[in-house]
Amino acid sequence: MLPPPAPHRRATSVRWGGDQRQDDFGWLAGEGADVLEALTAERAYYEQRVRHLGPLRDELAAEMRGLLPEADASVSFIRRDYTYLSWFRVGDDLPCLARRQRHADGPVEVLVDLGAVAAQEATSYAEFGVTEPGPGDLILAWSVDLTGGERYSLRFRDVAKGEDLPDEIPDTYYTGAWDESGTRFLYVVPDHAMRPWQVREHILGTPTDADRLVLQEDDEAFEVTVRGTRSGDWIVIESRSRDTSESWLLPTADTTAVPRSVARRRAGIEYTVDHAPTAGADDLLMVTNDQAPEFRVLTAPVDTLGPWREVVAHDPATRVVDADAFSGHVVLTLRQDGLPLLRVMQRDWSASYDIAPADEASTVSMVHVDDFASGTITIRAESRTASASWWDVDLGSGERIEVARTEAPGLDPGRYATSRVWVTARDGARVPVTLWRRHDVALDGSAPCLLYGYGAYEYVFEPEFDPALPSLLDRGVVFAHAHVRGGGEMGRTWWEQGRLLHKRTTFDDFADVADALAHDGALGLVDGRRIASRGLSAGGLLQGAVYSQRPDRWRAVVAEVPFVDVVTAMSDPSIPLTVNEWDEWGDPREPQFMEYMAGYSPYDNPPPAQARPPLLVTGALHDPRVLVREPAKWVSVLRATDPALGAGADPEDPTSAGTVLFRVETGEGSHGGPAGRFGHLDYEAEVAAWILAALT
Repeated sequence: MLPPPAPHRRATSVRWGGDQRQDDFGWLAGEGADVLEALTAERAYYEQRVRHLGPLRDELAAEMRGLLPEADASVSFIRRDYTYLSWFRVGDDLPCLARRQRHADGPVEVLVDLGAVAAQEATSYAEFGVTEPGPGDLILAWSVDLTGGERYSLRFRDVAKGEDLPDEIPDTYYTGAWDESGTRFLYVVPDHAMRPWQVREHILGTPTDADRLVLQEDDEAFEVTVRGTRSGDWIVIESRSRDTSESWLLPTADTTAVPRSVARRRAGIEYTVDHAPTAGADDLLMVTNDQAPEFRVLTAPVDTLGPWREVVAHDPATRVVDADAFSGHVVLTLRQDGLPLLRVMQRDWSASYDIAPADEASTVSMVHVDDFASGTITIRAESRTASASWWDVDLGSGERIEVARTEAPGLDPGRYATSRVWVTARDGARVPVTLWRRHDVALDGSAPCLLYGYGAYEYVFEPEFDPALPSLLDRGVVFAHAHVRGGGEMGRTWWEQGRLLHKRTTFDDFADVADALAHDGALGLVDGRRIASRGLSAGGLLQGAVYSQRPDRWRAVVAEVPFVDVVTAMSDPSIPLTVNEWDEWGDPREPQFMEYMAGYSPYDNPPPAQARPPLLVTGALHDPRVLVREPAKWVSVLRATDPALGAGADPEDPTSAGTVLFRVETGEGSHGGPAGRFGHLDYEAEVAAWILAALT
């Protein structure tokens, strides 16, 4: 039996707010052979400790894979006459980008086979970035990441020939837009810290080193994107920090024109725009929080960009997320009572109807339809235990017709029950919690529970179909998603109450939910002695915080790619995305933020050694969002502060109290885990096997 990797202390000077400090494990931020050796040792120790879970893992993986159809096509977006698909053929682990004629049952045409690309490049990892068909659908701009590092190679494919043009641009980022002629393509490049900061223009057939700089964002708190409007008349360049934005317009007929600012940036004011011409007016729509905390909708002529006229007023109970203009209607994306909602409105704003999810545990969203004249939109509906379906909706009548459905062989959605409960947090706020369980599993305080949470960036994890979940539910586990503050489930105010100097509210909400769900709590729904918790990235920070603050509450904790070295990460502007993150976490060079962040950073606040639940940590060497140094350092400090070195009370049991395991990817792999559909489910089976071993 391998012993736990010994934490090697080597004091290194690191930034600490506006000063320096000695960090015993700061050397893990390096790129030398010693770091790779340490990570490799952690992976070997993990594999040894979980080896006896192999049969359960394989059983779970087979069940999960059994819910995937042999061949599968999901609607990605609609552009002019084509529906574009993410298509898995029989046996495919990685998808193809494919298309078929819209409103027709014609053949599926493969445009890019990602599996073939990965094989040609001798890698197991490949992810699409940009997928932008040009005017006439003759040339496809597409980009691919082959390591998980989120630096994409941009390529241009002749659709008729199925071959790429000689033009290839390395180190690009997400988003792009074509000019009217289909000969010029605008794309985004990141800087040394992975901040998307420049928009450049490539002319097909010309050297890439001659590409023209269109716009550069020098403020390190801001990131740029570029997109075309549905009307086809404008390109929108947007620069955004966490709470401030500015947009510029560029005509597709002349991309050499000077970009025109829609509204100069003002601190704390955000807006997005869409072109919304009618027969009588050439207008721009704006969704903004100017004088409207939960946002409102304004309109103004595109030639004057003012005065702005309010067409949808602010409603403190309804978050306006987006507005999509079509020739005869506008579709608003809203959040209300913690749920998504689509509202279809006439262009004169005189009438509307809503498209709501099937229930409180489901979601509904609009597929991107890039056809301004369309009188039909396509929506996607699903839940964690019901596979996705796509419906065409007649914007005028509201009539729906199902056009596609993802099959899940052997899945019986009726086997599972869902519900939503509300937990009163310690400050009186009501926190929504969504529950999934097998129908015959009683909510009487006897069943084990897996509690999931995130709570940052106003981000919402919608309940999309999860083929890994039924295996847990079928074994009697209740799955609970705590929609804690810091996320966006309840609107902009919900986010504000869980960021910066209110960040601890996120952790308190999560612990309060667990206490309320427990058999001896306010709701008494699950066995409080068998609650495991799980979260990813900022949700991994949540797990690290509650692991330290409430170690007695958890039977097991899973912290995936966790952001746990908060002060050190936020003190170093050279780390990817740091400056942009100050509006979320705070700038530790300011004393009030420094003290607050240091008080909850998991790396700096390990729990008492004798009280620790088992902990499974994940990380990836190529992850650009949470650098692998963070989970590596955290695992090391936990081992160093535990007399048993994280081995657990029983070295043969990978879930015994005090166990610390680090599943680190040292090859290809991204922030979100393996790229392929099979690889992803194999990973989920590993995690599920460990959770079940802890709970049962």
